[in-house]
Amino acid sequence: MRNSLKCYLWLVDTIRRYGHITFEELNKQWKLSPLSGGNPLPLRTFHTYRSAAEQLLDVTIACNRSTYEYYIKGGTDGQRTIQDWLLDSMALSDALRSAGDVSGRIVLENVPSAREHLPLLIDALKQNTRVRFAYKAHTRAQRTTGIELEPYFVKIFKQLWYVIGYNVKDKKIKTYALDRMSDLTLLAGSTFSMPEGFTPSAYFADCFGITTNQNEAKHIVLRVEPTQAKYFRALPLHHSQQEELHDTYSVFHYKMRITYDLREELLSHGSAIEVMQPPELRTIIIDELQRALKQYQ
Repeated sequence: MRNSLKCYLWLVDTIRRYGHITFEELNKQWKLSPLSGGNPLPLRTFHTYRSAAEQLLDVTIACNRSTYEYYIKGGTDGQRTIQDWLLDSMALSDALRSAGDVSGRIVLENVPSAREHLPLLIDALKQNTRVRFAYKAHTRAQRTTGIELEPYFVKIFKQLWYVIGYNVKDKKIKTYALDRMSDLTLLAGSTFSMPEGFTPSAYFADCFGITTNQNEAKHIVLRVEPTQAKYFRALPLHHSQQEELHDTYSVFHYKMRITYDLREELLSHGSAIEVMQPPELRTIIIDELQRALKQYQ
């Protein structure tokens, strides 16, 4: 199965990188791959791999009948994001499984697992069914039991999984971390309907991270030193990011709400950035830095 998985990953990754590729060109690339042993890819085997890859990775490998070129048929942005994530995850998993003698030289981050609850929550999303669980918030001494939630969507942020949905008792949308949940059950027969016009992307559109509020999105301006600016270019804080490039610094513009996650992110960069606008966010950051400094005086 391991070698078959490698073949499926190779096929999808190669077609995606080329955009459009004929079977003849694909065969040339296959023979250059260590998976081939220098042997060509039989057409029948290609179609077997193609079918298996489509089912396993939820992609569609289509063929342009006028050019006889294969390509990955585009889905929605969300589908493509999930497919890319799956490909990266499966490729990494396969690489780690074959690490062998160098496993001691691969250092992984220890993060809470979501595999216990994520499959059941995905089932709840498919069926639009309520769930019940207990939750241990970091801000409370005791866990809260009997929470009933209409799960709207799940999101990953900084390697942690969250479920966002409608809390039936509190009558509002709330966010819960999967690693702090327990006793999760699916409430069979207790279905719900998504609010008309509600989309996960719109819910967090003006936010950084997993926290949100009802405040108006602000024009946020950051002055960033050159080295940190390179990281912001490679991994933007937000989709609204725009940059003004200067000789010795960069100025980044955003449209975002001022949230807890945004505040913590900005503080984490220390002196590498300066909040220039808006005044209320600048004041928040200054106050936090002054309180931190007092701890060392």
